Amino acid sequence: MDEWLIWLIFAVVLGVAEVFTLTAALGVLAGAALLTAVLAAILPVPFQLLAFGIASIAGVVLVRPIALRHMRQPQLERFGVDALVGEPAYVLEEVTGQGGLVRIGGEEWTARAYDETLVIPTGTVVDVMEIRGSTAFVYPQE
Repeated sequence: MDEWLIWLIFAVVLGVAEVFTLTAALGVLAGAALLTAVLAAILPVPFQLLAFGIASIAGVVLVRPIALRHMRQPQLERFGVDALVGEPAYVLEEVTGQGGLVRIGGEEWTARAYDETLVIPTGTVVDVMEIRGSTAFVYPQE
C-alpha cells in the first residue's frame, strides 16, 4: 500500500474521532496527517514522520488555542423563546396575575401580569418580561 494512502486513512480516522470529542487536538493532528499525505509523494518515510511531527507540534501550539477561543465564545444571538423577551406584545384578552392572552410577533400566547396586582386591559401594548413554559409574563409599556 502506498504511504500517501496510509496517511490519508490516518487523517480520516483522526478527523472522525475529532467529531466525537470536539477537543480541536485530533482535528489538528488530522490536518498534519493530511499535509503529510501530500508530502508522501516526494519524501521518504523518515522525512514524512519528521514533517508530521513538525506539523503536529505547530498545529497544537499555534492553531489549537485559536480554535478553542472561537469554540468558547458566548452565543451573540438569542433564539427560540429567549428571543421574545423584551419584545412588544398586544393584549387580546385582559391580562391579570391569573391569566390572559397576548399577541407576540403574530402568535397568540397565554399571558400573566409580571406584577400580579396589575390588571392590563385589552388593546394595551406591553413588554414581554419573561417566558415560562408557554406563558408570557408581561408588563405595560410606559
